[in-house]
Amino acid sequence: MDLDYEKKRATVHTDKHDLNRIVLDYLIIEGYCDAAAEFAKEAGIDISVDFQSIEERMLIRNAVEAGHVDEAVRRVNELEPEILDTNASLLFHLQLQSFIELIRHDKTQEALRFASEELAPRGAQNPEFLAELEKTMALLAFPELASFDRLRGSAADEDSYVETLPTASASAPATAKPPPAWSTLGSLMRKEHRTTVAKELNAAILDSQGQGQETKLSGLVKLMAWTEEALESKRLPVHGVDASALLTLQGPPRQDSPSSTSAQPSAEPMVLL
Repeated sequence: MDLDYEKKRATVHTDKHDLNRIVLDYLIIEGYCDAAAEFAKEAGIDISVDFQSIEERMLIRNAVEAGHVDEAVRRVNELEPEILDTNASLLFHLQLQSFIELIRHDKTQEALRFASEELAPRGAQNPEFLAELEKTMALLAFPELASFDRLRGSAADEDSYVETLPTASASAPATAKPPPAWSTLGSLMRKEHRTTVAKELNAAILDSQGQGQETKLSGLVKLMAWTEEALESKRLPVHGVDASALLTLQGPPRQDSPSSTSAQPSAEPMVLL
C-alpha cells in the first residue's frame, strides 16, 4: 500500500513557479515587505505591489496586538474610513478590545463611562452583539483578572503563575488561586485575544484592497487538515505532513516598535527554483 502510494505521488507534477507564488503571497499578506521584494527578484517574478500600504497595514495590526486600539482606529480612518463605517461587527470588536484594555490597566471608571457611552448603545442597536457584550461587561465584576493577567508568566497556562512581579496588584497575591471566572472570562484578558481582533481587522483591510483575507498557504494547510480528518474517519492511512499540527504553529514573532513592519524572517528567503 505504501509503495503504491509513493509511486502515485511521484507522478504528481509540482510547478515550482506556483510554489514561488504561494511563498510570495505569504510574505506580502503577512507584511514582510523587504523579504517579498527580494524573493520576487530572486524568483524572477514581476510584481506590482504598493509596499507603503503594506507597511501601514502592519502598523495597524501591530497597534492592536500591542493594545493600542485608539491608534489602530485612527490609522484605519486615515487609510480608508469606509472599512469601519461599513463593518459594524469589526467596529464593535475593536470597541470591546478598548474596553478590555481599560480593565487591564485598572481604569474602572473610564471603562464604565466607555461602556455606557459606546458599548451599550451599539448593543441596543444590534441585538446579535448582546451575548458577547454581556460576557465582556462581566469583567467589571472581576477586576482581579487584570492582576492575574500580570502575574501569569508569558508561557504559563491558566493555572500557572510566576511567584512575584513588582507590577502585581496587592489585591491579588501570587499564592492566590485563579478566580472562578477565569475559565470563561480569562480568555478575554489573554494577549491571544488581541491577536484575534488584529487578524479580523487585517482581513478587512485586505478585503478593501481587493486582496485575499488570508494567505494561500494557510488555505492549503486547512484543506490538507480537512483531507486528513476525512481519511482518518474512513480508517484510511494518512501519509506525509501532519497538517492539523501545522495549524497550531505561530508565524515569526512581531515587534511592537514602528520598525516592526519591515522585520524579516531570520533566514534568507528560499527560492524554490
